[in-house]
Amino acid sequence: MTKEEFGTIAQSIPHQPGCYKYYSASNELLYVGKAKDIRKRVGSYFNKTVDNYKTRRLVMLIHHIEYTVTNTEHDAFLLENSLIKHYQPRFNIELKDDKTYPYVVIKNEHFPRVFLTRRMIRDGSEYLGPFTSVWRVKELLALIKQNIPLRTCNLNLSPHNIAKGKYKVCLEYHLGNCKGPCEGLQTSEDYAEDIQHIRHILKGNTGEVIKNLKQQMTELAMEMKFEKAEIMRQKIDAIQNYQSKSTVVNPHLGNVDVACILSDDGHSFVNYMMVANGSIVYAKTIQIEKKLEEEDEEILAIALDRLRETFHSNAKEVIVPIEIPVTDSSLKVTVPKAGDKKKLLDMAIKNAEIFRGDIKKKDALLLGEASKRSSEHVLEELQEALHLSELPVHIECFDNSNFQGSYPVSAMVCFRNGQPSKKDYRHFHVKTVEGINDFASMSEVVYRRYKRLTEEEQTLPQLVIIDGGKGQLGAALESIQKLGLQGKMTLVGLAKREESIFFPGDSQPLQLPYDSAAHLLIRRIRDEVHNFGITFHRQIRSKGTFKNELEGIPGIGEKTATELLQAFRSVKNIQTLTERELTKVIGLSKARIVWAYFHKHEGDPTSRDA
Repeated sequence: MTKEEFGTIAQSIPHQPGCYKYYSASNELLYVGKAKDIRKRVGSYFNKTVDNYKTRRLVMLIHHIEYTVTNTEHDAFLLENSLIKHYQPRFNIELKDDKTYPYVVIKNEHFPRVFLTRRMIRDGSEYLGPFTSVWRVKELLALIKQNIPLRTCNLNLSPHNIAKGKYKVCLEYHLGNCKGPCEGLQTSEDYAEDIQHIRHILKGNTGEVIKNLKQQMTELAMEMKFEKAEIMRQKIDAIQNYQSKSTVVNPHLGNVDVACILSDDGHSFVNYMMVANGSIVYAKTIQIEKKLEEEDEEILAIALDRLRETFHSNAKEVIVPIEIPVTDSSLKVTVPKAGDKKKLLDMAIKNAEIFRGDIKKKDALLLGEASKRSSEHVLEELQEALHLSELPVHIECFDNSNFQGSYPVSAMVCFRNGQPSKKDYRHFHVKTVEGINDFASMSEVVYRRYKRLTEEEQTLPQLVIIDGGKGQLGAALESIQKLGLQGKMTLVGLAKREESIFFPGDSQPLQLPYDSAAHLLIRRIRDEVHNFGITFHRQIRSKGTFKNELEGIPGIGEKTATELLQAFRSVKNIQTLTERELTKVIGLSKARIVWAYFHKHEGDPTSRDA
């Protein structure tokens, strides 16, 4: 929209508070803003020289304007906040944080289990958190386990099952870690009381728990049960010692939230702290990319609202360095000048400064993540090099591997916007393939992956990389064709050594320039899938998940199989040995069994060592 075009509609826009919305020619909502005077604010985009490139770009894209009048500027802020959350216009600031935070879940079941999770399932269970530190959650759960006996089994402890005597207490009961609800040795009311103590601890309210434990300790002492009273005292000490590790500012502060903002030319850094009973229980700093030279008050207000929502804060006071509008009319906004609240604010500013310094240091050393602009540049280069119809913002890569010549597994990594999306990584146990067949294994896992994405109506990647030769690529393509997904994504094969790229049906590979950004991204993805697969193998070995193929031979046990692998390293090597060579390690009778197993189709065994 030009200045002249705006002039023709300017008179229809009121001088009143409210929200305005900018739309493109395709009716895409580009930007939502609020104003005390809508006409003056909208007019400022067209009537003054704009230095910011993004603002100039926005003005060029505006096709038509809509507005909503409100009673007050605060009402306009509430409406703006609601519209941005719902529509997420591309020219409004985004609070992106793709990290999956841990929660502690109290399962919706009889005698509920309590454990750490990153997945929220809508099954009626209660989720406490999120927590910004896995270490802190594990420390809390360890404290709970030491002091509040809970069941850890996954039995169905319904009243009917307990009454029928279906279960017996396990070792956890005898160790004192469980009170035996499976045999009816603990009532549901007593268990519910323990769960309530856990809620208090996880929310930082240890005072209620300590008060209750002290009362129990006193009652036990009065009943002359001194040993049990001593156990209660030890529990109280453990909880008090844990509480002392937290940063305690002033217990009289109660529950408050603290937030501050530091801004540079293109980014803002917001630190948020949740204080419960005078102790800092959560602390988080986020980086926000500015879009249209937004003011600190606007950014901090939006960030604080989203962070309070993320961390389920119900504090009635927020401590901030500047006056900001808030969505909750009952929320008190405090800008402290001195005292404990000012100390809290100074601590938040210090944390934001450290975070900003770390980001700049990493960028200077090229260790930080690429900026959005540079990521787009790399993806555009890759799109051009591979002649892709779409920008490959979603890339997935598969790799097959096997364990000691047997039991194939596969790994898949996912990159979004040029960066690893680790929550989307997947491991596969190959289920339908017997022996080692890389082609069939690749066909199976590719089919399983995209059948599931299709059934769940999830977005498909623009680019799929098969780490292997033409055979694996052809096998993967067959699965894509079976699913009817041909043309909806691009498949390429990546040669193991030369890092050449094969397209289906091409006789000659594509070789990207060795030092190009696109080639470096491909190498990074390949290394990532290799490392992810190797880690999987290590986990499998440590858990003893794989039985070696040798153990499947009738008459050959684990000890013999281990001796052979220690001597000859792999099943593949063992297949090539003569009976005489095998005899030197495991004796004649077992050597004949092993040799016969691998050479059963080669005729008369009596002539094999002649």
